[in-house]
Amino acid sequence: MLPEPPPLLLSALLLPWDRFSAWLHCICVVGFDLELGQAVEVRHTGLRSPAKKTSICYLSFPDSNSGCLGDTQFCFRFRQGSNRKSSLGCFLETTDRDAPACLKREQGHYYGYVYFRQVRDKSLKRGYFQKSLVLISKLPYVNFFHSLLKIMAPEYFEKQEPCLEAACNDIDRWLTPHPGRILTLPIMGNCLVLTLQTLPCFYPVFFHIQMLWELVLLGEALVVMAPSPAESSDTVLALVNCISPLRYCSDFRPYFTIHDSEFKEYTTRTQAPPSVILGVTNPFFAKTLQHWPHIIRIGDMKQAGEMAKQMKVKKLKNLKTLDSKPGVYTAYKPYLNKDEDIIKQLQKGVQQKRPSAAQNAILRRYFLELTQSFIIPLERYVASLMPLQKSISPWKSPPQLRPFIQQDFMKTLEKAGPQLTSRLKGDWIGLYRHFLKSPNFDGWFRNRRREMTQKLEALHLEALCEEDLQQRIQKHTEVETVDLVLKLKDKLSQAEREQLPVRPGTLLKLRAHIDAVILALPEDLQGILHKPSTP
Repeated sequence: MLPEPPPLLLSALLLPWDRFSAWLHCICVVGFDLELGQAVEVRHTGLRSPAKKTSICYLSFPDSNSGCLGDTQFCFRFRQGSNRKSSLGCFLETTDRDAPACLKREQGHYYGYVYFRQVRDKSLKRGYFQKSLVLISKLPYVNFFHSLLKIMAPEYFEKQEPCLEAACNDIDRWLTPHPGRILTLPIMGNCLVLTLQTLPCFYPVFFHIQMLWELVLLGEALVVMAPSPAESSDTVLALVNCISPLRYCSDFRPYFTIHDSEFKEYTTRTQAPPSVILGVTNPFFAKTLQHWPHIIRIGDMKQAGEMAKQMKVKKLKNLKTLDSKPGVYTAYKPYLNKDEDIIKQLQKGVQQKRPSAAQNAILRRYFLELTQSFIIPLERYVASLMPLQKSISPWKSPPQLRPFIQQDFMKTLEKAGPQLTSRLKGDWIGLYRHFLKSPNFDGWFRNRRREMTQKLEALHLEALCEEDLQQRIQKHTEVETVDLVLKLKDKLSQAEREQLPVRPGTLLKLRAHIDAVILALPEDLQGILHKPSTP
C-alpha cells in the first residue's frame, strides 16, 4: 500500500483544486425563480453539463407535495458523465482499495448532499425563501457531509457568497480522505474531528429488518415511499448498508423524482422492474410503481408506540393508489425464520428511550454478524479455487483460478455452512441458490476473482525475483533476451499500475535485475530498450 506522500512532495504534485476535488466535485446553490423554477445560482468548480445541472436542480428541492418548512437535510444519487481527473488519482485509488465496501468511492455515480431551507418571507413575491446548498461528491460519507453542511449552510444563508469561497479554500487544504483515519478538518472557523463511518437508520422499519436484509441481499426491486426526502434517503441508505461488508452492486436512488433522467427506464411496465432501490415522496409513484414486487410505505413515525400497528406486512393486492397506510407490501416469503430476539431488543430500546447511537450499534452488529455468517462459506469455497503456490513457475504464465461450480459449493454447506456461526434456522440452501443469480453475487465474485488473480500475479513476480536472470539469458540469443526484457518491463509496469500486493522490495529488486540485463547487452540494443529503469 502506498502511503500518502509527505506534505512537501504532495504539494509539488498538486494542481489547483486537487485537494478540493479529492472531497468534492462541486458546490452548488439552487434557488427558486418564479419564471424558471429551480435554478443553479452559484457553483464552485465542476458541473459543466446542462443535463446534470437540470437533474441537480430538481433533486435539490423536496417534492412539491412535501411540506418541508424550516431546514431539511437529505441526499440523492445520480449517474455521472465525464469528469476531471485529479493529480491525486493514484493515492485516492489506494485509500479506496483499503476502504470497507460501504465507504468506497463511487465509480459511476455522484452523491448530492442537500441542506434545504424554506421559511416564510413576505418580502418575496412567492412568499417564501426557498434555497438549497448542495455538495456533489463521489464519496458516500453521508454523516460527514451532513455535519459539514450544518456548519456551512446557516453561515451561507446569512453571509452569502464570500463565506462559500472561504469554505472552498479551507477544503482545498484538507488531507485526502482515508476511511478509519481520525481527521481534523478546519472549516469556516470551526474544526471537524471525526472518524469516517456510516450509520444505519432503520427506525421506521425495524420490525422487518431481517426480511428487508434478504431483499437487499438478493438485489430485489424495492421502492420506499416516504413523506419527505430526509426519511426517503435515510431509509434507502440504511437498506443499502445493511448487507455490509458485502457491497450492494445494483443501483439505488435515495431520493428519486419524476424529473430524473432514468424515470422512464425505471417506471416502464414493458419489462420486469430493474434491480434498484428507489426512494420517492411524490404520491404519483404509488400509481406508477404499484406493479413493483416490494413496496415500503413510511408514515409519520414520531409516535413510537404506534409503530407496531403501522408497519405490518401486507399483500400487494391491498395497495391502494393514493391513500395506502404505512406498511411493507410484498408477497415475498423469507427464506430464514424470523429472529424474534433482535426485534424484542430493539423494541425494548424504543420503550426505554435508549439513545439512537446505542440502537444503531445494536443494528450494525446484528447485520454484520448476519452478513458474515452468510458470506464466510462463500469466502472459504472461493479460497479453495486458488492454485497451490508450489504450482507457480517463474518461466510459465501464472496458473488460472479453478471455476466456481455451484453444485460443489452447495455440498460444502452441509458441514461448513452458516449454521456454524448463526443461530437462525430456515432454508439457507434456497437463499444461497437465489443469491448466486443476483447482481450482488456477480459483483462480489468478480471483485474476489480480480483480487485473487492479482495475488497470483504478485506471487509470480516474487518467484521471478528469486531467479538468476544473468544465468538465464546465457542460454538465449540476443533477440530472445530483448524479448524477455520487454516482457519483464511490461509485467513491472502492470504491477506498478495495478498496485499488485507484492512483498516490500520486490519491484525494486526486479527493476534492478532488468537494468543489469540491459546493461550487459550491446549499446545498440540498449538504445532499443531505452534507458535503464531508475527507482
